This record gives sequence, structure tokens and C-alpha cells, in this order.
Amino acid sequence: MAIRFFSDGVSFQPEGKRKITQWLKQVAAGEEKKIGNLCYIFVSDEILLDINRKYLQHDYYTDIITFDDSDGDAISGEMYISIDTVKSNARDYHADFHNELLRVMVHGVLHLCGHKDKTAGEQQEMRAAEAKYMEWFIAARSSMH
Repeated sequence: MAIRFFSDGVSFQPEGKRKITQWLKQVAAGEEKKIGNLCYIFVSDEILLDINRKYLQHDYYTDIITFDDSDGDAISGEMYISIDTVKSNARDYHADFHNELLRVMVHGVLHLCGHKDKTAGEQQEMRAAEAKYMEWFIAARSSMH
């Protein structure tokens, strides 16, 4: 059971990895799952575009691609996150970069927990789940101060 953080082609590591790890364990528990092995790999737009083309046959930029390797109620997988797209989305949505990164990270975990986001209804449910768990992180962060 581990959550690991890597970077490929970019020099990036998230702030507060221990807090993020604890929070993601709480998210999994909130979804009645447990953490198996999660790998977050932070990459550039170009690397994620290559992955999107090669594995998903999609020819567009995105913020995260999740590869599910879950077994039963233990969620496992690799999540590739484009730091470039997270930065531009944070600018576009007038969001704090760190909060946008956390939203993308929890988005990947929610996919591993079974949430989908293909239809408008599924997207609405995904956004609601992201918002709920972001509140958990913010509440935990503010109770530590």
C-alpha cells in the first residue's frame, strides 16, 4: 500500500506529500475503497499528448490520464498529470495552482473508485465528488494551523 510521486520530463514534486497521501487515503475510505499502489507521474503537455495518442487514440491535450490496475476494493493505478495543463487551467479558471493540482489528483482517484465523466450527468457527479473531497482537504489543512 503506497502512494508514490514521480516526474518525467519536468522537475516537479507536489508540496505537502504527506498531507496529500493522508487525504487520498481518506478519499478512498469515503468511497468505501482502500489504497493499493498509486503512482502519480508529473509530465509535460507533450508527453501526456503522446500517451493520449498511443494508448487512448485521442489527439488532444488533457490534464490527467489514469490507468486502472485496481483489484477488488483496493484501488491501484498510474496517473499521468500534465503540469503544463494544470498551470494553464488554474490561470483559466482563476484557481490556485496547488488547489487545481489537488482537484486533478482526486479526479484520478475518483476514476479508480469507479466514477465516470463521459456524459453530462456523470460530469456533474464527478465535479460534486471533487468539490466534496477538496473541502475535506481544506478543512484538514485549516485545522492544522
